Amino acid sequence: MIDRYTLPEMGAIWAEDAKLQTWLEVELAAVRAWNRLGRVPDDAVAEIEARAGFDAARVAEIELTTNHDVIAFLTDVAEHVGDASKYIHYGMTSSDMLDTGLALQIKRAGELLQRDLTALGIVLQRRAFEFRDTVQVGRTHGVHAEPITFGMKLGMWAFEVARHLDRLRRVTAGAAVGKLSGAVGAYNNIDPRVEELVCAELDLGHEPIANQVVQRDRHAAFLSALAIVGSSIEKFTVEVRHLQRTEVREAEEAFGKGQKGSSAMPHKRNPILSERMAGCARVLRGNALVGMENVALWHERDISHSSAERIVFPDSCILLDYMLQKTTKLFDTLVVDEARMLANLSLSQRLVFSGAVLLALVDRGMLRDDAYRVVQDAAMRAWREGVDFGGLIKDNPEALAVLSPADIDAAMDPDQYRAGRDVIFGRLEDLRF
Repeated sequence: MIDRYTLPEMGAIWAEDAKLQTWLEVELAAVRAWNRLGRVPDDAVAEIEARAGFDAARVAEIELTTNHDVIAFLTDVAEHVGDASKYIHYGMTSSDMLDTGLALQIKRAGELLQRDLTALGIVLQRRAFEFRDTVQVGRTHGVHAEPITFGMKLGMWAFEVARHLDRLRRVTAGAAVGKLSGAVGAYNNIDPRVEELVCAELDLGHEPIANQVVQRDRHAAFLSALAIVGSSIEKFTVEVRHLQRTEVREAEEAFGKGQKGSSAMPHKRNPILSERMAGCARVLRGNALVGMENVALWHERDISHSSAERIVFPDSCILLDYMLQKTTKLFDTLVVDEARMLANLSLSQRLVFSGAVLLALVDRGMLRDDAYRVVQDAAMRAWREGVDFGGLIKDNPEALAVLSPADIDAAMDPDQYRAGRDVIFGRLEDLRF
């Protein structure tokens, strides 16, 4: 991932030195496992643990000759260790080290992303309660529908983030799986107990039956989950973009001192971060498709997945980390215009209460088809002539035959929705991150 979108902590997990360090962790854990099984002498373990290391530049230099990164790495480690290096990589194939090392990176990256999601969820939940009673028009198809509150919208997103957090925990555990079962997964040259001991030491799961690789449905699920989180971020920020439009102007991204919106138009305050999130989400979805393409490998394996994974795993984790942290800040500092929300609600001449009036007529005995006709006729006239919907209902003889003016006012009182709001925010209060 380009430096522009790489934050230090996540970037460090996917740096070249960090990758090689996971390889070394796997190899040392395997040496210790063989020692416990009596195959590697104690003095050799002590020598290996004391001297084992690597130099990334030297590994790259050796790879120019070997054209094999694992052999280059093992050669460099052997140069550090000496004679005892004969016990390193004992009975293993390259993928034993590669996939188990990758599992460590996935585990660490997944834990960091879970922390990011938690932070976003907490901000959304807090701001939802801040705007619990901030009445806003609900829109379907972009058209005024019925009243909601801005807090409801934020609370809905908080629950969505909570689902992502649960999903990410599961797919991280599913992909944080190692294997040390040899060249075709049959334990032909390695004791199955080595795999169990290594994965236990590294706090990883292990593949119950493998071929040469950990099965890539696990990795596809992880990348897909990251893409789904990205899609939700896009959803949240598309709403910000809509609300920031000049004609709506109900909420907007914070605009920093010294910030510029346009090289040509000094007045511009654009939702640039929200638009950036939409673009980044597209990258995550593309990378998820790569993960699915990697599931089908030839026979016991090929390496068509390897080149693609070198790109999509670091890039997806780094990019989503960036997106989550930026989105958290966006909503933490989001500027909300409550007065504008109320003004926009009034633009539709109280048509947002048509459903409540319909039910009030039905409750007083009017047939639903008749009630719908009365309400729709008044609504279309209010829309066409720009007059108050409630006044038209009060002037309608059919409506007044079953409803008093006070009944009509009660049906058009926003406070009638408070009971439902209490239920919604009771649920949100119980949400824990």
